[in-house]
Amino acid sequence: MPKIITADKTELYVKDWGTGQPVILIHGWPLSSDSWDDQAMALAQAGYRAIAYDRRGFGRSTQPWSGYDYDTLADDLAAVIEQTGAKDAVIVGFSMGGGEVARYLSRHNGKSVAKAVLVSASLPFRLKTSDNPLGAEQAVFDKTAQAINDDRPKFLAGFFEKFFGVTADAQPVSPQLLEWARSVGMQASLKATLGCAKSFTTTDFRPELAAFKVPTLIIHGTDDQVVPIDASSRLTAKGIAQATLLEYDGAPHGLFATHKARLTTDLLDFLKV
Repeated sequence: MPKIITADKTELYVKDWGTGQPVILIHGWPLSSDSWDDQAMALAQAGYRAIAYDRRGFGRSTQPWSGYDYDTLADDLAAVIEQTGAKDAVIVGFSMGGGEVARYLSRHNGKSVAKAVLVSASLPFRLKTSDNPLGAEQAVFDKTAQAINDDRPKFLAGFFEKFFGVTADAQPVSPQLLEWARSVGMQASLKATLGCAKSFTTTDFRPELAAFKVPTLIIHGTDDQVVPIDASSRLTAKGIAQATLLEYDGAPHGLFATHKARLTTDLLDFLKV
């Protein structure tokens, strides 16, 4: 599969499966495009063109020192759209990938985009401020960065338990899937891991919700412990004119694995409308 070459010569690993209307899948932190495989397979089998790529610094893409701000990440998405020739695309952002959707729509005026989907997205603003009381304190994000620096494998092991809603009483995913997620997270560079964490925790997308001028589906679990729904998608849905919010009762953050059949069905239903 050919790679996408960005403006600063970063190489992005891309999967391009199937034919039909393109659906571009943007993964979350700190994973890779492999996290979308179940949905990408179903999309391709249903007659769509599933395009998924590894964000710069993650998975099999190259690991530059810079470019982990949302302007650059949105420009990377623009390169994917242009170099794959995607037209009337549906762009789907999971978790921090929702920020790339928002910034692309505002920075590139929604070029070639017909619809948008936000899954467990970290929009509109994760940081607690005087005018964003539902956000998280900066100290929480500082503690996360320190834990990553101290012992990244240990941090990721605990993080993914929260990510998938694993507790003493609930095991919605297998131990093997948890280990897979940790190993994929370790493929990313330390610089990318920290840089993207800073970007998605400090970027205020509230002014950019008006850039969503296409039909938008928002999906979020009500028991998301990574990006709580009250501070994210419920606010985002109010700020997007053509938004439909689907709440998965009791669901955690990692819906692509814990609720993959339902997520796939909801994506396909939205594409058909």
